[in-house]
Amino acid sequence: MVPIKDYPHRYALTGELHARPFPALNAPSTAVFLSVKQPHDAAARDKSLDLAHLSQLLEHYGAPLPDPAATHYYGEMGKYWLKWEQHTEFVTYTVFLEGVSDRAFDPGAFEVFPDYWLEAAPGGRITSALLRLMPMPHDEGAVADHLSDWFVPESLAVASVLDSAAVVASDFRIDSTGHLRIAVFVDPSTGSRRTGRIVQRLCEIETYKSASMLGFEMVRGMGPQLNLLDAKLTDLMAQMRGSSALAEDTLHALLDISVELETLAVKSAFRFGATGAYQAIVNQRIQVLREERFMGRQGFGEFMMRRYEPAMRTVASTDTRLQSMSARAIRASELLRTRVDVERSAQNQAILASMDKRADLQLRLQHTVEGLSVVAISYYAVSLAGYLAYPLIEVFGVSKGMLTAMITLPVVAGVWWSLRRLRKKIG
Repeated sequence: MVPIKDYPHRYALTGELHARPFPALNAPSTAVFLSVKQPHDAAARDKSLDLAHLSQLLEHYGAPLPDPAATHYYGEMGKYWLKWEQHTEFVTYTVFLEGVSDRAFDPGAFEVFPDYWLEAAPGGRITSALLRLMPMPHDEGAVADHLSDWFVPESLAVASVLDSAAVVASDFRIDSTGHLRIAVFVDPSTGSRRTGRIVQRLCEIETYKSASMLGFEMVRGMGPQLNLLDAKLTDLMAQMRGSSALAEDTLHALLDISVELETLAVKSAFRFGATGAYQAIVNQRIQVLREERFMGRQGFGEFMMRRYEPAMRTVASTDTRLQSMSARAIRASELLRTRVDVERSAQNQAILASMDKRADLQLRLQHTVEGLSVVAISYYAVSLAGYLAYPLIEVFGVSKGMLTAMITLPVVAGVWWSLRRLRKKIG
């Protein structure tokens, strides 16, 4: 076989497709989930801090440390199993342990993360959840009793997923201990890997739901500023129809608004794009669960449609509004700039007409000066010619006055012709 050179990172890119395996879980068991994000510029953060924080947790339990360039980790950690993933903006920790506590959703399970380790986290918690996996009871009434004890009925979402492989439930509320609660009732025939996929998708739904809501938070903060800029833009466009305000002053005001709008667009571009991507992941994860209605309750998809989708539509409409306002400001600036150019063109035409009048006047003055110059030069030329011709008075027997009169006309004609020729050469 002829050797061929591999493309750089070929094996790394292929391995990325298999780097995040689903956990294998059996009921009963417990999962503790935590997602941490830096509050500012999380996408540009120093990701080595994430690895250092992970290593600190693994050292606490004496577990093997991750690869220095790792973006994911799955392995045994004492009596637990840990799944760690590094994302663009955040990191997630999921700890699995066998069995469930007597107290449903016991906050003591979260003590798997030491207090000192939580305090040293490079960022803040955007979500955390306790997942309780139990075998499916034979009586659906027992499931209903558990749901009524564990969740708020008004916002409870329940669904049978993956062709009745399990029943999942949550009210998507933060309980008094600061965690979200998710219950999973697993059918006895469901395999451990399928159970792990269900848990993984539930954690992803919660993670990306919480991350996408950051866009809604930004939109609420931008609302008053957008309303103010919209009012200013409307007033300036109304002034453009009148002639009371100077066009250049209005243009400068429009440019100021355009700068503010572009600044908002730049600051929100990443968040709006991330929100759209996270929303798509949430909807896709719910879709692959293939949920069916259970005991007449609303499912996850219906819950998101009523509670989550309006927030996402608000983000999308704000993004559209911002782009529309920027386009309006640009169009208004271009129209006003055209008006300013027309006014300046009219002013330039008036200036040129005034310059033509001045040039005509200067030409007339020049002709007048030339006439006077002919007279002055002729006067001196006649005097000089007279001095040269005085010796001829006695030869021809004419008087001095007669001689001067005889030479005056030829001298004037000569001076006039010389000046005219000189002017033609200069022109």
